Amino acid sequence: MKQEATERETFLNPEYYRNRELSWLQFNRRVLLEARDKHNPLFERLKFLSITASNLDEFFMVRVASLQDMVNAGYQKRDIAGMSPKEQLEKISKVTHELVQLQYRTYNRSLIPLLIQSGLQVVGRHEDLTKEQADYADRYFEETVYPVLTPMAVDSSRPFPLVRNKSLNIGALINDKKKNKKEVEFAMVQVPGVLPRVVLLPAGNGQRSVILLEEIIERNIGKLFLNYNIVCTYPFRIMRNADLTIEEDEAEDLLKEIEKQIRKRQWGQVIRLEVEEGIDKKLLKVLKESLEVSGENIYFIDGPLDLTVLMKMYGLEGFDHLKKPPHVPAPVPEIKEGEDIFECIRRGDILMHHPYQTFTPVVNFIRQASSDEDVLAIKQTLYRVSGNSPIISALEQAAENGKQVTVLVELKARFDEENNIVWAKRLEQAGCHVIYGLVGLKTHSKITLVVRKEEDGIRRYVHLGTGNYNDATAKLYTDVGLFTCKEAYGEDATAVFNMLSGYSEPVSWNKLSVAPQWLKRRFLQLIYREGEHAGKGRKARIIAKVNSLCDRDVIAALYEVSCKGVEIDLIVRGICSLKTGIPGISENIRVRSIVGDFLEHSRIFYFENNGSWEVYASSADWMPRNLERRVELLFPIEDQRLKRKAYHILEGELRDTIKASLMQPDGSYEKVDRRGKEAYHSQEAFTREAREER
Repeated sequence: MKQEATERETFLNPEYYRNRELSWLQFNRRVLLEARDKHNPLFERLKFLSITASNLDEFFMVRVASLQDMVNAGYQKRDIAGMSPKEQLEKISKVTHELVQLQYRTYNRSLIPLLIQSGLQVVGRHEDLTKEQADYADRYFEETVYPVLTPMAVDSSRPFPLVRNKSLNIGALINDKKKNKKEVEFAMVQVPGVLPRVVLLPAGNGQRSVILLEEIIERNIGKLFLNYNIVCTYPFRIMRNADLTIEEDEAEDLLKEIEKQIRKRQWGQVIRLEVEEGIDKKLLKVLKESLEVSGENIYFIDGPLDLTVLMKMYGLEGFDHLKKPPHVPAPVPEIKEGEDIFECIRRGDILMHHPYQTFTPVVNFIRQASSDEDVLAIKQTLYRVSGNSPIISALEQAAENGKQVTVLVELKARFDEENNIVWAKRLEQAGCHVIYGLVGLKTHSKITLVVRKEEDGIRRYVHLGTGNYNDATAKLYTDVGLFTCKEAYGEDATAVFNMLSGYSEPVSWNKLSVAPQWLKRRFLQLIYREGEHAGKGRKARIIAKVNSLCDRDVIAALYEVSCKGVEIDLIVRGICSLKTGIPGISENIRVRSIVGDFLEHSRIFYFENNGSWEVYASSADWMPRNLERRVELLFPIEDQRLKRKAYHILEGELRDTIKASLMQPDGSYEKVDRRGKEAYHSQEAFTREAREER
């Protein structure tokens, strides 16, 4: 027993682990490589570049901010890779500066010239406008922009203004025309988010032209400070700590406490300052001192600040030939249009693969339940929903129709807190029983239970998924969802909701494994069982598809069974703290990442089990937060036909030679070597198969 414990300690060596933040930056670099891939249509490349910028914003507001909090608090504990918070910040800063430089090299050297060739000119500087364009820009400023702007000067009576998180601003040095010209003052104006940032200019020479709103404002900024000379103007943008700190145990009303904390986001510590390259040194000094930003957190940008604007450019009309055709999800073959969905589920379990197959049956499941006179109750968990959610409308209708409706709305879903507060209040007003989540935990599970009175008694219909009940993201994210009315699943679903709404914990579960109490233990049992099979010369293999892998206990278990001969294939989209190719530790483990048109989001697990193979799907990644601090679900896929379908998803992604990248022993990723292999694009193959299956 002592020897076993010592062996397990070996697998916890920090040298065998990669820092999660640096691994995430590797992932964002893989997204950036899609923007650099000449095989992708030009406007798709713009979109990928925009995504890298959006990803980086959230990374700073949450992950970098959290590390900064640790440093400020003197927290010294090292991560699983043996790095202190200070060491992590230093390394992150170096890698991020390199990543940002690559972003702008991609924009300036690759994409801008191609846009010009394709008939779209992005006017980078207002000085480069033609006379006709300049006249148009000035009129646009006078008529549309000027009334919206609020110029802000700084002097003894007007302190440095609040600069809002993620807002784009123009900083200026100005001097009074009547005073000493050497005395300069700071002034600024926020670029209004209520106006389009991409402004179309009059066409000329068969070329369409656009300019960014901040350039029009800079051109006309003298009209905002009439009694002053404008010495210089430069755009700047800040990122603040947006990681909410909620003392849930002490909060009398969780909803009110979260509303209060959301407002505080605008005042969080500045953790990143972006300025235009070549910024005036005096202006930079004012920003640096007033915003209290250290040098390593300043990013000098060679181009437009905030590349998420490229998503707006992607939306310009007239360039469909430079985009991929819009994706239209295929119908789910087991559910014909107009059919009674409960009857379809009674015929047998249904496994849906989104977005290749439509999410509509999930919406219709709630809609039909809301108006079906035999439905007694609907219970559902909601983590992130769309802006105009048909599911919310159906739940409201169900309550108004007298159904017993219970909805757990997770208020702590990061950056969706305000949205979810609105939904929670609306559902309560409609007569639903709303639970705001559990103290100390996020409810991240995706489950719906419909209780129906039928001729042979009460029947429970269950939907379990790997993705949110969000009809918008269901068109972009790859997920699987299971419909079943098997009694064992129904009993477990009832137990889950009783646990969420009260304090009732079942003694045992039929089918589901639930975090934080049972799920991690279940995963480790399944992993170690493969190790036992391998140790006895039986068939043993693990395939796991997750978004992120950074739980030390899970990684140590994978290392341990790898040493016993278990072949392990991991499909990890983002963070992966496991290292491959360590002699005597991870030689039997392969890691691949797929970055494509759809965001890989489903979590599917395959265990060979000596030929009696098992397949599971889950809302949980292999991360400590999912396994220890969230309510998550793991569910088995048991129908043989559906098991084969789930395995086919894993098999297809392992075959991918177009969008897959393989982790190398040094932690870098390289595209699959296609020599001698067929060209296989898993996402395109799944799209084609879904259309053929109809």
